[in-house]
Amino acid sequence: MNTKWAGVFPAITTKFKADYSLDLVAIEKHCRAMLDAGVHGLIVTDSLGENGALSFEEKQEVLKVAVAVSKGKVPVLAGVAETTTAIACRVVEKSAANGADGFMLLPPMQYPSDRRETLQHLRTVAASSPKPIMLYNNPVSYRVDITPEMFVELSNEPKFVALKESSDNVRRITDIYNAVGDRYQIFTGVDDLALESLLLGAVGWVAGLVCAFPRETVVLYHLAKAGRLEEARALYRWFMPLLHLDVSTKLVQNIKLAEAMAGLGNENVRPPRLPLAEEERVHVERIITHALETRPQLPSV
Repeated sequence: MNTKWAGVFPAITTKFKADYSLDLVAIEKHCRAMLDAGVHGLIVTDSLGENGALSFEEKQEVLKVAVAVSKGKVPVLAGVAETTTAIACRVVEKSAANGADGFMLLPPMQYPSDRRETLQHLRTVAASSPKPIMLYNNPVSYRVDITPEMFVELSNEPKFVALKESSDNVRRITDIYNAVGDRYQIFTGVDDLALESLLLGAVGWVAGLVCAFPRETVVLYHLAKAGRLEEARALYRWFMPLLHLDVSTKLVQNIKLAEAMAGLGNENVRPPRLPLAEEERVHVERIITHALETRPQLPSV
């Protein structure tokens, strides 16, 4: 499969039944809805996919569903966010055997590794992987920053083909290009910085609200890349209150509520997460309701 990854890659939410067991039928349906909307890749079992709430075996079950739905039409990446390097290597090896086209790799979870430890972790996992890797930088959530200088150091590992930049600092896109040129395919990972990042040279968008509003996300991407900026700005302004819901500690609950209200899923999350309640829920419901009531007619792309 082509590893020139670009476009909209949804971070697929993991669907659960009321008893918290995996709802594989709902996961399959959701993956199909994303493909029907024109997305360019699928990412499963990352942070939005409640990676930390899934067992090793469950992660493989979710991956198998996405691979079966894709049938090679788009790349399917498995999220790798583990507490130890050894477990991360095991996930990579098993996921590759189960059809993953690549991986989205985070630094180790829980322990905030220093620069030397982070580089060693990423290189060790790459050595165990037969497939290409998207590096995922999210210092806001995980307290480990893969800096542009570190991307330079990692550039001699051919399995690192892309990166997801979620530092909440749009200037990083330019800093990375200045440091390594087009060595990596740069994706933005912050929904409410998507248009800015795409205009600064990001080739892709690992998106969250796409799970509830897939066609709007895909159209926004194409408008930005085609230079149709007036249309892109108009759509982005409508979308922005929704996109802000991705930048929250409750992003999983926010996005699953949006999916439910848009007819693309349910709100079930695994404890300790709980569905939104009280004033918090009212606030998010108001945002989603307004978006649905004012949903724009999308231009052709």
